[in-house]
Amino acid sequence: MSEDAGTMLAVYDDPSDQRSLSLDDTSSTEESPDETRLSLETTNDAIPYIGQRFATHDAAYEFYSEFAKRCGFSIRRHRTEGKDGVGKGLTRRYFVCHRAGNTPIKTSNESKPQRNRKSSRCGCQAYLRISKTTELGAPEWRVTGFANHHNHELLEPNQVRFLPAYRTISDTDKSRILMFAKTGISVHQMMRLMELEKCVEPGYLPFTEKDVRNLLQSFRKLDPEEESIDLLRMCRNIKEKDSNFKFEYTLDANHRLENIAWSYASSVQSYEIFGDAVVFDTTHRLTAFDMPLGIWVGMNNYGMPCFFSCVLLREENLRSFSWALKALLGFMNGKAPQTILTDQNMCLKEAISMEMPATKHALCIWMIVAKFPSWFNAVLGERYNEWKADFFRLYNLESIEDFELGWRDMVNSFGLHNNRHVANLYGLRTLWALPFLRSHFFAGMTTTGQSKSINAFIQRFLSAQTRLAHFVEQVAVAVDFKDQAGEQQTMQQNLQNICLKTGAPMESHAATMLTPFAFSKLQEQLVLAAHYASFHMDDGFLVRHHTKAEGGRKVYWVPREGIISCSCHHFEFSGILCRHALRVLSTGNCFQIPDRYLPIRWRRISTPSAKLLQSAPSDHAERIQFLQSMVSTLVTESTKSKERLDIAIEQVSVILSRVREQPVSLQGIRDVSSIHRSL
Repeated sequence: MSEDAGTMLAVYDDPSDQRSLSLDDTSSTEESPDETRLSLETTNDAIPYIGQRFATHDAAYEFYSEFAKRCGFSIRRHRTEGKDGVGKGLTRRYFVCHRAGNTPIKTSNESKPQRNRKSSRCGCQAYLRISKTTELGAPEWRVTGFANHHNHELLEPNQVRFLPAYRTISDTDKSRILMFAKTGISVHQMMRLMELEKCVEPGYLPFTEKDVRNLLQSFRKLDPEEESIDLLRMCRNIKEKDSNFKFEYTLDANHRLENIAWSYASSVQSYEIFGDAVVFDTTHRLTAFDMPLGIWVGMNNYGMPCFFSCVLLREENLRSFSWALKALLGFMNGKAPQTILTDQNMCLKEAISMEMPATKHALCIWMIVAKFPSWFNAVLGERYNEWKADFFRLYNLESIEDFELGWRDMVNSFGLHNNRHVANLYGLRTLWALPFLRSHFFAGMTTTGQSKSINAFIQRFLSAQTRLAHFVEQVAVAVDFKDQAGEQQTMQQNLQNICLKTGAPMESHAATMLTPFAFSKLQEQLVLAAHYASFHMDDGFLVRHHTKAEGGRKVYWVPREGIISCSCHHFEFSGILCRHALRVLSTGNCFQIPDRYLPIRWRRISTPSAKLLQSAPSDHAERIQFLQSMVSTLVTESTKSKERLDIAIEQVSVILSRVREQPVSLQGIRDVSSIHRSL
């Protein structure tokens, strides 16, 4: 009796396919003796054909999978006939396109939340059928049906790799990822490091950040509820010992931790002076607990980042972001920042407009630029760096008209008329391009150098990750350590002899009032001011470069009231007077900069936690300084080659694991903090 005439046992790998496909003998082309050809092992054929032979059904699946990948789709196992150990065993197998079948309608369950995910299945009929035969003695599998007609578009090579079937993490990569996780670095950093190690372009690893997070989640054996209880207990213990420590949290309907935010006394004091412009970075997740992490950061008078607050959220939605903003305002006595920089997130944008309506919201340029490689590398190819340089030129322009004209020329020059990322950037230009933002104060945080400084500062908190309950404690150590390192740099800057370049009384006066960081910015403008000519007009002054015959900036000056302003808005943007205004002051025989144009936030005041340097540091403090020097040298030497970087990462991860095994008490934190203050 033939296998077709006998009673067959049909098993579906996916029951939803049972009624949506008709892949029986009548719907496919059967083999004939004339069509039988040699197997894959003896030919170079890359396309399945009737009569093609394979030693096992797994070999057939692998061959069809590779074929599908080249064509722009993936496959899955559909139906089997027969069963191992019963009768003839498996006799026939079907492999189908990943978009075959239709998603069955699920019965709604009001008590269980539903995920409204759109199915990719569309009833595609492409398939491969193989049947087992013993004609030549040993069992083998032969292709008896094949159709490659799809009712949907096939993907491009640079897109097909994102299909779940082709996103795989090898055992070697898994070990690497788990080693990285132990060091506390973020998933985003893991991806960048592995791209460097494998010498692939950003976004071209065989797996995504989501795959890495899923892998890490599968290896975690933490009890979320127990971790939440420990975290709240830790915050309450800190509050009992330090009444100035602040934290807020919410619980869900099941009394589980939903959101939590906290801040320290020194952070609240810093915010009072430097909270005029802040960055709210929500692009990271707490690796140890897979929770979105938000960090509030500002810039102090020495041009160094300062920490304001942290927040952990269960979800990234309007309700959670609104709660986070309210928590910050509660910590900071209701004082909202003048400006706030964030990542592109519509929920966060809406929350800011609701909770901080008077605050100017803008997008962090470095968070935008970080996405450029995956957006434009493949599109622009060799012209990518040329385009990036043109983008930054447009970004730094002063005039909105120049930006609009330049953007149009850039799109034409690089043929980006239909690029959705370019269209999206242009649509959001008022939130990131400096010509649209110069009338708002950003404390210099939009420059490339300061952006890198803030980003490096944020990475310090990500590297402090262990268990959730210990995170608040370790952030406190990281904040205090950074503050003290900053104080040490501050004192060194104060002790340096400032070099006066113009000899102008205004320069000498500013040098005694401003920090070295702020003075260097003002000094740049004073030097440039000498190259400008000032013309008195009926309604103010016209100031332009001495080589220009037309154009220039309008400056308005009221000497009696000590008020001066310029159409370039440099002071409003940075808190530092521009060369145009300084030229007018010099022409008007002004020998001191008006007091209101030497803002408190840029003056030589001590930061809230600043302490004087002590001349005789303890032995412990000297060892900390030595460690800092070693770490700096390690980074410098490790980045010189891939081999050195591999060794450094591997060894540092081991050291970090051993260090973290040592207990850290609250008293220990205070002892270490007191040592840092003596540095």
